[in-house]
Amino acid sequence: MGRAEERRARQRGGHRAAPKRRRPEPTAGGKPAKSLIRRMFTWKKILGTFFGVCLLGILAFIGLYLYVDIPEGNAAAQQQSNVYKFSDGTVLARKGEVNREIVDLSKVPRKVQLTFVAAENKSFYSDSGVDFKGTARGLINTALGRGKQGGSTITQQYVKNYYLNQDQTVTRKLKELVIALKVDREKSKDDILAGYINTSYYGRNAYGIQAAAQAYFHVDAEDLKVEQGAYLAALLQAPSQYDWAVATDIGKRLVTERWNYVLDNMVEEGWLSKAKRDAMHFPKIKEPKGAPGLGGQKGYLVELANQQLEQQLMAQEGLTQSQAENAVVDKGWTITLNIDRKKQAALENAVRTQLTGKLDGKKRKVDDAVQAGAVSVDPETGKIVALYGGKDYYKHYVDNATRRDYQPASTFKPVILAAALEQNATTQDGKPITASTVYDGTSRHQVLDHGSRVGFAPPNEDDVDYGEITVQEAMNKSVNSVFAQMGVDVGMDKVMSTAGKLGMNTKGMQAVPAQTLGSMGASPLEMAGIYATFANHGYKVTPTIVKSAESKSRSVEMPNPVGGSVISRTAADTVTSVLTGVVDDGTAKKSVASNPLRDGQQVAGKTGTSDENKSAWFTGYTPDLVTSVGLFGEDPETKAHVSLRGATGLLPPPGRINGGGYPAQIWAAYTFGVTDKATFDLNTTQGAAVAPTETPTYSQTPTRTPSQTPSSAPPTSKSPTQTPSRTPSQTPSQTPSQTPSRTPTTGPPTAPVTEDPLDPDDDFGQ
Repeated sequence: MGRAEERRARQRGGHRAAPKRRRPEPTAGGKPAKSLIRRMFTWKKILGTFFGVCLLGILAFIGLYLYVDIPEGNAAAQQQSNVYKFSDGTVLARKGEVNREIVDLSKVPRKVQLTFVAAENKSFYSDSGVDFKGTARGLINTALGRGKQGGSTITQQYVKNYYLNQDQTVTRKLKELVIALKVDREKSKDDILAGYINTSYYGRNAYGIQAAAQAYFHVDAEDLKVEQGAYLAALLQAPSQYDWAVATDIGKRLVTERWNYVLDNMVEEGWLSKAKRDAMHFPKIKEPKGAPGLGGQKGYLVELANQQLEQQLMAQEGLTQSQAENAVVDKGWTITLNIDRKKQAALENAVRTQLTGKLDGKKRKVDDAVQAGAVSVDPETGKIVALYGGKDYYKHYVDNATRRDYQPASTFKPVILAAALEQNATTQDGKPITASTVYDGTSRHQVLDHGSRVGFAPPNEDDVDYGEITVQEAMNKSVNSVFAQMGVDVGMDKVMSTAGKLGMNTKGMQAVPAQTLGSMGASPLEMAGIYATFANHGYKVTPTIVKSAESKSRSVEMPNPVGGSVISRTAADTVTSVLTGVVDDGTAKKSVASNPLRDGQQVAGKTGTSDENKSAWFTGYTPDLVTSVGLFGEDPETKAHVSLRGATGLLPPPGRINGGGYPAQIWAAYTFGVTDKATFDLNTTQGAAVAPTETPTYSQTPTRTPSQTPSSAPPTSKSPTQTPSRTPSQTPSQTPSQTPSRTPTTGPPTAPVTEDPLDPDDDFGQ
């Protein structure tokens, strides 16, 4: 019996027949017909399509190659003046003189030439002028908007610098590819290398290797040493970031690594012996000189505007730092700044009358070491309305307003309080940290972490013991021991996290108790941003100097300087409330509260004086203006950090420049001359600006009693039953946000302060 008969027999026996599978209708040849998808996507069609696309791509590239000619190169003619304007549209400066001197390659030592090849394109002498893999990757990423591109050969970079521009578009990259191939065929490698090193931008307004050699080493290109050439080659990756005179610690580390990379590549390629390489040391970089036409404060304003525009181009268009600098410097931009012409003049005048007019380097050597920097910000908009970068851009190239190499000292204490309030932190014995919490203010009090010593016991200024003291009073008097303990109570990781959210660059900073003394580096620009965030009720303020920027081909939209909330309004407003006590009853009282120009203006702020008196600060604000003023001791020859003691003729003991002295005097002379009387709108029930609603909260038993104090007339400690902080002269209404307009706590106006008062605010880092 066959299989068909067996199946039919089973079906007759009651078994259900299996369903018949539908077969495709047979074709004319008897084979089943294919599905639509299989008919559309056959291997022959897929391969045919692939080769067709490749053929079209090849034909398109051939057409592009035939169509695109090498354009006339005239890089110098492409340079245009940038115009910088004040916020009201009046011209601040024009900058556009091209600092370039073309030199023949024969004038550049052979091994110096090779440093550039080692840095950028080791296969330069053997390749066709194009890195096809890198270019393809760049084209794809550009088309997808993925940001900065790399992988260009020296020939491609030369083409971009000399024949094209820095635009990140697919069209420009295709042109670069074609022109690079043609240039490589028509020019010698030496001509290409000469063009590359003569057209590249090296920072310091230097175009080309001759200008760069003069700018960084004060020698001609023909006199460059190999280690100097390696630095210039390394510099091209990020000219401003790698400029040793203004580089951060990270920038110095990166350029050193890049310098080593260049020399190591030369050894690898056989262009430099290992013995000579090992004997080389990082070259000494000469001090920069200001660009023509940018004397006084103009250069500082222009440089910060360029930097912020470059940062935006990097973020918006995916340029590298080097590409962004090439796209901005002398490229025909009209850049309007947020700088208010009247406020700028007022700030410069305040520094001159309150400080620099009293300096005399012929009488006192230390006077030549005094450097001042200041930044003034509108907290509601984030606009930088005034900036003081130093005595003169020609005489002091480093911008004191943006430098981050000095300690902010006690101006960091409000950040600790903000972290405590934001985290709802408690003391070691579980009591909430508020303005009324009582701490042990004993000098050198051992900081404890739940009973364990953390190995940190900072002294107070002049080693004064305050005994039991509230947080409000500790802020007023800048008591180190209190805030060191508070930092551990909150958790230093949370303190540094809050600092980062408020705008401090905390990258690489350790979360250790010593940071409670403000022992990290910070700039007046950073501190102004942090305090502006307090003034703006916790909404992040990133101080911005550029109002608008446009060129012939494009305009750039700057980001909003005011962002979202980074700490709660209650926390921010409480910090403001507490800081009014520093002005009315604390370390800034003599210079700010008693200033005859104050006229009842409500003020919050904090003084700071760093270890060994190498820096002194006052960062303060009214409801509509935040200004941070810093004084820095810098040896005019070595640039080392030095003490400010004795400057302007202040005599020991102790003769120090405190934050409550000249910095606060500059702040008051400037601020009270440009602001209108206003009142803080505070949503808090804590701090000196509002009536206290709670009694002191004790944190722990002090290790010593208040009576153990130095004989040098220390402040007396209040009894715990007394009001924890001094209150305004008027009683506020029941609504916490409606605070009274404050008047000075002293009598009639007195003459301006002419000598630096001593305040208990010297921070001694451990």
